[in-house]
Parts: sequence; structure tokens; C-alpha cells
Amino acid sequence: MRRRELFQGAALAAAAQLPASAAKSKSQGKPVLMKAGHQHADDPETLNALAAFGVNNICSGLPSRKLDEKWSVDGLKALRDRVNQHGITLEMVPLPLSSAYITRAEYPAIMMGKSPDRDRAIDEICQMIKNVKEAGIPAVKYNMSILGVVSTEPTKGRGGAVQRSFKYAGAKQDPPLTEAGAVSEDIYWERITYFLDRVVPVANEYKIRLACHPHDPAMPKNKGWRGCETVLSPEGLKKFVSIRESPYHGLNFCQGTISEGLVDPNKQIHDYIRYFGTRKKIFNVHFRNIEGGYLDFKETFPDNGSVNMLEALRTYKEVGYDGMVMPDHVPRVEGDPGGKKSFAFCFGYIQAGIQMLKMEG
Repeated sequence: MRRRELFQGAALAAAAQLPASAAKSKSQGKPVLMKAGHQHADDPETLNALAAFGVNNICSGLPSRKLDEKWSVDGLKALRDRVNQHGITLEMVPLPLSSAYITRAEYPAIMMGKSPDRDRAIDEICQMIKNVKEAGIPAVKYNMSILGVVSTEPTKGRGGAVQRSFKYAGAKQDPPLTEAGAVSEDIYWERITYFLDRVVPVANEYKIRLACHPHDPAMPKNKGWRGCETVLSPEGLKKFVSIRESPYHGLNFCQGTISEGLVDPNKQIHDYIRYFGTRKKIFNVHFRNIEGGYLDFKETFPDNGSVNMLEALRTYKEVGYDGMVMPDHVPRVEGDPGGKKSFAFCFGYIQAGIQMLKMEG
């Protein structure tokens, strides 16, 4: 499939979601400040494609799983310069605090609460933040995860695309505990607070935005999953951003993950965009749709899930969001290794949506 056809398909899909009431949107008359973004890869082939798509702002791939020469000031400057050579701005880098399951985590001691190992790990994270500042990169993203991204059996979607899915009822939680043991809500908050108490002051000093991802997905309160609570749920994020209040402490606002924690995501997602957006706590947006909602959902392409994604873009515009809007996960399509065609469709959809917002005035 040619790139032009991908963009035409995305634009038509976006147009199909345009409601008749668009002219009455609260966003009308406000400037469109958001821009399409990308994450995961920063190799020359990917950067060339992004430049062709008009995606001129990115988060890089992970420089390294540990504090080494790639995390040095010179290493980060080299990364920044390599991205810039393609006419693309490096807006953000991921810290080695990924969404991996705890035994595959880069710095497991932080979320396991094991001192003094976690103190040494946090010291290294703080050094990375300092180096990011010296390299002229304004933000980092990270996770505070034990479970990683929890899924149940995948399902088939449009055209036979394979969708990541999650259905809590009847799911086998085996073994019953993770290697972290029983982690209550209070314990989880203690470990998060311990991290923030040490890292946010460094972010303040160096003026680097810290963008944290929610727990994916939200779980039932006092039940959790395999003995572990997931506290960075839609409501838990409100508490999270209030800990060590700072203009540099905010969210990698994964719209898909937050939608997964809502009973009626198409209606409710706007309340969360407004809550965090008006407080300037949204530092990055993962723009992903789902079919379903709390405890029972499937990941979809942006145009065929439960959430009207164009209305979501209007709400980001309404609150003055000025950061990146990027694809996150994509369904797997036969004959599309690595999801490149699927991501191209998503980029086209986002670009078409932003262009429509500009045309609305």
C-alpha cells in the first residue's frame, strides 16, 4: 500500500467522526498548539519516514538500560544531533524505567522497595536527568510499574487484525503473586513517594519535565492483579500529580490506558483531559483508542473504537495542550512486520485530525 493511500484512508476515517456540532465546540477560536509525535525508534530509516510524514517532533528510543556512555552528555548530544539532521526535534527521551514486568525491569529495586539498591538506582536516574538538561533535551518519560502491561487472550478485530485485549472476569492469575509479593495500595504509594521525593527536586533544579505513564490497565480496588494493586489509575493520577507539586512533575497521558479504567470512556475521557490539561500536567499524549472500557476492552485503530478521537483532539485544543500526540500500541496486521503500516495509518489520522482542527478555526 502506497503512503498516499494510507494518508487518504486515515483522512477519510477522521472525517467520518466529524460531528455536525463541531462549530459549537468549546475549542473553537483557540489556537492549535499540539503536534504529531513518535516514540520507540530513532534509526535513520524511521527518521526519514517521519520527516516525509511531517512528524517533526519525537521521543527517542531508550538510549541504554543503564547509566553508561550513551547517557553521558556527549552521548545524548550525539543522539539529539542525529535526530536534528532530519529536521526533527528531540522533545523527550525515555528513562530506563519501562513498562516491563518487574523481573525484566531495568532498575527493579526502585519498585521492589529494596534499599540501598534503590537509592543507588535513583542516584543514577538523577544523573541521567542532569545529563538530559546539559544535552538540551526538555523532558523524559518513565513508568512506575511492577506488573508491566497486563493482557489476556488477544482477539480479532477489523480485517482480522490482532488486538491486545483484557478481560478481568474469569482470567487466570497464575501464579497468584508476582516476585514482588503482596503490594498493597499503601505500600505502592510509599514506593512512588520515595522516588518522587528524591527525583522531583532534581527536575525542578534542572527544569526537566518528568512524564509518568499510568498503570496499564486499571484493576479493581483492593483486588488488584496477582497480589499487586495498580494505583496509577484515572483517579489515582490526581493524587500522583499532587505529590511534590511542581510544574516539572506530570504525566505521559496515555489516553488508551486511561480509557481502559473508565466505564464510559467516550464521555468520561474529556473530564480527565480537562482536569490534567488545565493544570498543565499533560506533558505527552499516547493517542490510542479502545473498544469497551473498565476491566473489559480491546485495543483498536483510532477510528473504530469506543472513543470519538476527534472530539478528544478538540478537548486537547480547548485546554491549550501544546505537546506531542503520538500513536502508542497498534493492532497487528498480517503482512505488516513491526507494525509500520499500522503506525503510518495512525500518523495520517493524527495529522488529518490536527489539520481539521485548524480549519475549524
